[in-house]
Amino acid sequence: MSDRQLTEVASGFTYTEGPRWHEGRLWFVDFYTHSVNVVNSDSSVEEVCTVEHQPSGLGWLPDGRMLVVSMKDRKVLRLEPDGTLVEHADIYEHCGGHANDMVVADNGRAYVGEFGFDLMGGADHENGVVVLVDPDGSSQVAARGLSFPNGMCISPDGKTLFVNELFGNRVSQFDIEQDGTLGARRDFASFGDLGDEPNVEKRLTACTIAPDGQALDAEGAVWVADCANQRALRLGEGGTILDEVSTAPLSVFAVALGGHDGRTLFLSLAPDFDEAKRSAAREAKIMSTIVDVPHAGRP
Repeated sequence: MSDRQLTEVASGFTYTEGPRWHEGRLWFVDFYTHSVNVVNSDSSVEEVCTVEHQPSGLGWLPDGRMLVVSMKDRKVLRLEPDGTLVEHADIYEHCGGHANDMVVADNGRAYVGEFGFDLMGGADHENGVVVLVDPDGSSQVAARGLSFPNGMCISPDGKTLFVNELFGNRVSQFDIEQDGTLGARRDFASFGDLGDEPNVEKRLTACTIAPDGQALDAEGAVWVADCANQRALRLGEGGTILDEVSTAPLSVFAVALGGHDGRTLFLSLAPDFDEAKRSAAREAKIMSTIVDVPHAGRP
């Protein structure tokens, strides 16, 4: 395990998610203040907009307009140049639970994961889908049968989508076809099939990794936020653990690579993901550390 120094980037939030390095600044959302935020060069934090139904994944269209997932009403919103948020896509019909993380390709196509079931309401586990949203706002299911599809990245050549399966004990990947649809799922890193176990706690107990947010580096490895084990892991294809950063006593729920040379690993930390506890406190923060291999791909 790497004994790296962690540096505080931002604090005093409820539950930070979706960190993205974009145009020289770190962007992130805070679930229970419903805010999209950016960290400026002087370390001040600026609120960009608020999302009434809870923000999650962030991305940008080729023309520079920001997309943000609106979780509870299962939409993708678009921030216009005048600062207004408008509906980009309504994906409600495709989702079995909250819409969640998202990655936007350089051509403007967005891939959005969803819970698949009512996690916060205590429902039994059910598999979810990845939704493809085209730049015109039309949408379709691109992949099915994923165990809580969460953090996602796209390879630098735009041909491969990586998807964390939070309750699936694995990271999956897909070929991206020319029309944006996805080929068959295959393992990038798998630590054992959990089958059809419906109990979320039992699934988590059986997991070697519980991969939440994800970042891709220039050697083709992925950093994952292993939220059940208070660590960020760098995984090579096949599941080899190449590096590990402890975040104890806090858990880590998202990661991003950025900074001036792409070697800063940003980590979204909180005590847990309990909605009632997190919405009532301001214990979440973003920390950073320096790693050896720089960022690659999208986001």
